[in-house]
Amino acid sequence: MKTTIQPVKGMRDFYPEQMAFRNWLYGAIRKVSESFGYQEYEGPILEKIDLYAAKSGEELVKEQAFVFPDRGGDLITLRPELTPTLARLVAQRQNELAIPLRWWSFGPFFRYERPQKGRAREFFQWNIDLIGAGSTGADAELIAVCAVFLQKIGLTHEQVGVFVNDRRLMDSQLAAIGIQREMKQTAFRLIDRRDKMPAAEWEEYALASGLNGEQLGLLKEMLGDRALWQKSEHLVQIFAILEAIGVREYVSFDPQVIRGLDYYTGTVFEARDRAKEGRAILGGGRYDNLVEDVGGAPLPSTGFAMGDMMIAVILEKYGVLPDLVSLPAEVMVSVFDEESMVDAFALSTLVRSEGISVLCYPEAAKLSKQLKYADRIGIRLVLICGPDEKTAGMVTVKNLTNGTQQTFTRGSLGAALRKMLA
Repeated sequence: MKTTIQPVKGMRDFYPEQMAFRNWLYGAIRKVSESFGYQEYEGPILEKIDLYAAKSGEELVKEQAFVFPDRGGDLITLRPELTPTLARLVAQRQNELAIPLRWWSFGPFFRYERPQKGRAREFFQWNIDLIGAGSTGADAELIAVCAVFLQKIGLTHEQVGVFVNDRRLMDSQLAAIGIQREMKQTAFRLIDRRDKMPAAEWEEYALASGLNGEQLGLLKEMLGDRALWQKSEHLVQIFAILEAIGVREYVSFDPQVIRGLDYYTGTVFEARDRAKEGRAILGGGRYDNLVEDVGGAPLPSTGFAMGDMMIAVILEKYGVLPDLVSLPAEVMVSVFDEESMVDAFALSTLVRSEGISVLCYPEAAKLSKQLKYADRIGIRLVLICGPDEKTAGMVTVKNLTNGTQQTFTRGSLGAALRKMLA
């Protein structure tokens, strides 16, 4: 037997049924993004690794990026995320753009990770950002976009939630328990990994990272304080805005949400299954220095990203995955014999001109074979035009759902088909 060449590990095949979901998700993302006034944009698939090296974090650059030299010797990467690209795009035309910007995108990304449920090395991701606004309202708006999206696709606040924190609040709290500035990033990485490691292993990791026993105890106490947000005027106002928008029930404070990327400077958030099963559905936050770091003028920014795989897992878990029908066309034109081929394509064009999607069987074959094919791919209306129908200017429509058939003039065919398809 011949061996079928397999796809590259972690890369994904999209058959029509997978494309149907991807297109549905893209449509829902577009609708919600545009309802908040965001415009679509896109960046390149390939970037220089230098774009990520400074701010995305060592783990992403050294362990997760697909990096290779181009023929000129520059180190190139398949993009692992879009925020640095966005910052570069803004920096290049900063003086020409009307600030603040509301931009969104949906496209492919690549990370060299271990494939597992809800994660692959190739994924599609929604990115949405508000550039040029440093206000509490900007952070609240992006959190609201998350919540509205989850609501629109059928997930309730009992099933999923958006969990919010603020790195500035955590800065002050870490300082209060004696964790100084030079240890801040270490402490953030420690907090980010708490739910990803067994408790005993996490505590060993904390002590090995430089914390003493007293600091570890105080840190655990701080991470268990769900009312800590009330010490932050910024978070208090965010929750008030979310209440006014009508999505407060979706949003909760969580001091363990810190986000792993180094460029976050303030509010951070992620959406998760309330049962905390699996990975985060989406994540983001405020990144006020990134545009400046890639060569632009300082510009406060906030945004989030959502992959297409974990959201599918959650929709399936709660039974709200859309029942999508992937039909190639609404109607099929059969080919009676070789002499009828030209007329069959002409009939297809006539039906298509009526705004109906139609495919023409590509060769002459037994009618039973053509009907069986149409039924298998989900088409329920088949047009039959043999010599007698052609001479009389008529077309027979066979309904595969109920087995009935009717004959119409070519002039009345479009209206009849629309009525039958309604």
